[in-house]
Order: sequence, then structure tokens, then C-alpha cells
Amino acid sequence: MPYFTKQVAQNGNLIVNAAVGVSFGRRAALLAANQPVPNLIQVQALVDTGANCLCLDPSVLQQLQLTPTGSSKVNTPTTGQQPANANQYDVSFTIPSTQNSAPLILHAVAALEAQLLAAQGFHAIIGLNILKNCLMTYDGKSGLFCLAW
Repeated sequence: MPYFTKQVAQNGNLIVNAAVGVSFGRRAALLAANQPVPNLIQVQALVDTGANCLCLDPSVLQQLQLTPTGSSKVNTPTTGQQPANANQYDVSFTIPSTQNSAPLILHAVAALEAQLLAAQGFHAIIGLNILKNCLMTYDGKSGLFCLAW
């Protein structure tokens, strides 16, 4: 089973390296139309078990030249009881393993647009729609976490 183990950040965040790209369906359509396919975007991603969905900063989505495929109502600490609309996109999402084994590659996954602060050290939030493909352990005493798939 592929996996990686990382140190929890000093501020308590669980940060992983990941890559975001256009969905494989979008990639095929671009290639069929003889159009360039945007390169994968390397991101630092926060693992958040309280988030239902992958969230991406608008700067990542702009680099991929994506247009929304829909929208979704979301509740956040800043929206209170009134949900806000967020644009939804289809993307590919990859988490590399640290062994000589296969990375986690999701060919088409929903991502919501969320204004994230780069100063916080991440441009993506990994929510449950990604984590449902993983086994996650968190060892608070040693300050380590592990993702396996």
C-alpha cells in the first residue's frame, strides 16, 4: 500500500505536497482539439477532515484556465448560518508517495473555489472527497501523520 509519513507543522497543520491539473476528460478534449494542455500545478495542501470537498485558491484555477462546471452552497466559519455560493470545477488531483510506489491519482474530482491565503502556507485544502480514498493516521505524541492509499 503506497503511503507517506510527514511531520506535523509547528502550527499543528497537516501539509502535503500535491499536484492539480485539468481533469482527464478535459485533457482529452483539449488534445482532440489540438489545443495546449496546461501543466500540472504543484501546491501545498492542508489536510482538513472538517472540509467535505477539495478547495482550491483562485490562483491555481486561473493557471489551469478552467471555467466552472457548476456551483455549490458552502458553510464556513465566516458565512455563519447563511451558506455562500462557491464555483465548482472538475480537476485531476495527485498526491505523490515517498516510496517507489504509485501516487494517488484522481482523474476527475470536484473542487470548490476558495480564497485561501498563501501566507498560511497552502493553496489547497484536502477534504473528505479526497480522504475517502485514503487511510490516515495522526500520532499527536510524536508529531507525525501518515496517508496511505
